[in-house]
Amino acid sequence: MRKPASHLTQSPARRAWRRFRANRLGFWSLCIFTTLFVLSLFAELLSNDKPIVARYAGHWYFPLVQDLPETTFGGDFHTPTDYLDPFIREQFRQPGNFALFPPNPYHHSSINYFAAEPSPARPTRANLLGTDDRGRDLLARLLYGFRISVLFAVVVAGLCTLAGILYGALQGYFARWTDIVMERFVEIWSAMPQLYMLIIFSALFSPSLPLLVGIIAAFGWMGIAAYVRAEFLRNRTLDYVRAAHALGQSRRKIIFRHILPNALTPVITLLPFELAGAIGALTSLDFLGLGAPPGTPSLGELLAQGKANLDAWWISLASFTVLVGTLLLLILIGDALRDALDPRKVLEGDA
Repeated sequence: MRKPASHLTQSPARRAWRRFRANRLGFWSLCIFTTLFVLSLFAELLSNDKPIVARYAGHWYFPLVQDLPETTFGGDFHTPTDYLDPFIREQFRQPGNFALFPPNPYHHSSINYFAAEPSPARPTRANLLGTDDRGRDLLARLLYGFRISVLFAVVVAGLCTLAGILYGALQGYFARWTDIVMERFVEIWSAMPQLYMLIIFSALFSPSLPLLVGIIAAFGWMGIAAYVRAEFLRNRTLDYVRAAHALGQSRRKIIFRHILPNALTPVITLLPFELAGAIGALTSLDFLGLGAPPGTPSLGELLAQGKANLDAWWISLASFTVLVGTLLLLILIGDALRDALDPRKVLEGDA
């Protein structure tokens, strides 16, 4: 007996994954973006002005998780140790002593007071990408700024997706007057000037990332809600929903167990674009000075520094490269995901 083709026995998820992997740009973009994001989660181990582990005078120390005074390493003051101080570095070079520093020995907030050039300093062996206008290492600022941007985008996209799914599901399932009233609210809410709202809230409250998450998420759910509403309006009249009604299943079970899984395809394809939009929004607000609190590593703040210091070309070039590269990777992932979840896209082996 002839065996059925393997692609016919595969689940829809496996077929979608095969289509996604067939898109080389999208697949490698996902691999690169995931690798960079995972590395940024360990930024303290990759870029820090404190040693991971140190041995001095026969004792072991872990400065990365310990606050040690300068007197611990032969200094004169009880202030926190500045591990960039040439005297402290020389102490660790003595026989029997050593310190294991991260690959990039700078934190995003550390200022190199012992730099040979005034700030902003061009790229050198000590600062591979140079320093900003305050003497802070640019590579460290970019690494920590990338992590904050992606985590911010994940939280915003998650809140927008959850709110959009709930709102669109209720709107599309009940339809009729419920749909009309909820749609009028969406039209009124979408007409609110977001930039003015941000300026007002920035004047009323001290800038913080949770405040930005709340404001951006409050306006970012409407696009997803529109897609979910359309899918629910289409699916609510199909036979499997009518059969569920006839069997006496509850509305909650019909919405979340039957209709919602069939309506998630446009939501999943929109997620990378939601992430890209949230990163762009945070960068724009930081560039305008309406975003994260001062001192927070941010791509937008670095772009503003590049604008203010046109002769320091390395600031604009590095910041622009990281921002554009991140957004490009997310857009390529989104395009590949959209093609993978499109049932009309068929691989040659599936024909």
